[in-house]
Amino acid sequence: MGLPGTGKTIIAEQYTFHNARPDRPVVYFSTLSEPLEKIVRFGQTLDFFDAAAVGKSVFYEDLGQVAGRAGLAGVGDHVATVLKERRPGLVVIDSFKALHALADGDAAFRQFLHQLAGRLSAFPAAALWVGEYESAEAGTSPEFAVADAIVELAAIPLGQREHRFLHVRKLRGSGFLSGQHGYRLTTQGLRLFPRLADIPTAYGYLLGDTRITTGIAALDEILGGGLWPGSATMIAGPSGSGKTIMGLHFIYGGAGRGERGVIATLQENPTQLARMLGGLGWPLTHPDVEVMYRSPVDIHIDEWVHDLLHAVEHAQARRVVIDSLMDLQMAAADDTRFREFMYSLAQRFSRQGVSLLITYETPDLFSTGWPSEFMVSHLADNAIMLNYHRDHRAMNRSLAIIKTRASNHDPAMHPFSIGPDGISLEDTAIPGTT
Repeated sequence: MGLPGTGKTIIAEQYTFHNARPDRPVVYFSTLSEPLEKIVRFGQTLDFFDAAAVGKSVFYEDLGQVAGRAGLAGVGDHVATVLKERRPGLVVIDSFKALHALADGDAAFRQFLHQLAGRLSAFPAAALWVGEYESAEAGTSPEFAVADAIVELAAIPLGQREHRFLHVRKLRGSGFLSGQHGYRLTTQGLRLFPRLADIPTAYGYLLGDTRITTGIAALDEILGGGLWPGSATMIAGPSGSGKTIMGLHFIYGGAGRGERGVIATLQENPTQLARMLGGLGWPLTHPDVEVMYRSPVDIHIDEWVHDLLHAVEHAQARRVVIDSLMDLQMAAADDTRFREFMYSLAQRFSRQGVSLLITYETPDLFSTGWPSEFMVSHLADNAIMLNYHRDHRAMNRSLAIIKTRASNHDPAMHPFSIGPDGISLEDTAIPGTT
């Protein structure tokens, strides 16, 4: 079910060609919504459309002409005849909702529906009914009570963009992942990205007991010896304070020890990142470093996280940098979904022993407090605040450790500079901050 333009016919065609076999063919019935010729012509633009299968394992039938001659009763009889002739494994009716217009009232349609369901189950043949239903119609149209599964497709505006979501509303006798799942429509069909929703497990899991380096030796000392493997670290600070460079230290510091890493950036594109890395003496094309750049202009958060998980698995990465959290937050449909998403991602990486570092840009150049609007800051095991401070009419950088779980840390503010070798921390803390 779904309004026009949500991809119902695409998923029906995809389902058709994926399941069609000569011994268990698929019959695709068109009704009064779109002409059969138009459905077939559109299907030919899709990558999975197999012209050789048409007439052998895929059969198209036009119920619109039958309906014009014999009405709803004739439609039922024609479907029964085709079922006996073709012995299909799957029957698609597109659009099922259009058949309502042929009925002489609700009672007549219910009788047709009862007979059709009986005919389909007698063979047996699975059925996929497609219709331009609105959400409220699921509670009033009788076909929804007959259906064993109900899948809703929707396109939801988000600012100037539009996000598509799939929602399983019913799946009789089976469990399913609830909520809205993002998808995109392509020539390869519907690409689905199941909602990331990690439920806490009652069983423990092993984590390494040897700390890992941040890539900055002086910062490791301030943190009490470095970071625990599998931990999540958030670095917050204003623009230009060194968040991205600190993330690069983390990735390349690990790569120097044989720990592969993934840089998931929505800030610098590969050209900009290569220039930054070149200034620090690090190569963009490092065998132990993978860069995943996505533009924040048209990002779908569910698609992005599945791409990231694939990149981590493919690279067998032990470290991940996300730059930045603000871009991801803007891509989320709502705040609750974003919090669930970040919780699930942090938990997934923790169980896998993957260490995560996230950057977040703050608006205030000179604030020394941890911003309260960080809705997911409680998920971080470590929190580092980068700042600017005035010193003799100059504006210098400093950092402070806000928290470290299972560690003792130096609470003082420490000045640092950024040079050809990256970040250099000064030995002494800023007076009055210890």
